[in-house]
Amino acid sequence: MYSTTKHGVIGMTRSTALEYAQQSIRINAIMPGVVETPPIQTVLAPTQEQIDQLATKHPLGRLASPDEVAQVVLFLASEASSFITGAAIPIDGGAIAQ
Repeated sequence: MYSTTKHGVIGMTRSTALEYAQQSIRINAIMPGVVETPPIQTVLAPTQEQIDQLATKHPLGRLASPDEVAQVVLFLASEASSFITGAAIPIDGGAIAQ
């Protein structure tokens, strides 16, 4: 089910990007992996051992920081990404490459 919905978001991002491209509206998706946020630290993985276990699922061996996700969002909102549309950008420490 997760894989199906992930592909649905990617498909919707691409088709919507094509629909609005002529109006110079860029549409992209970010696909974060596990991000070290308070809910992760307290609900999903309340112990350091559990957080470390989540980190092993990423080839980089750690969780993303909220700032790392924010930096990608800022890039996509900037003119530096003016020729990017219809992209699904993983911020997952290489997990999607596995």
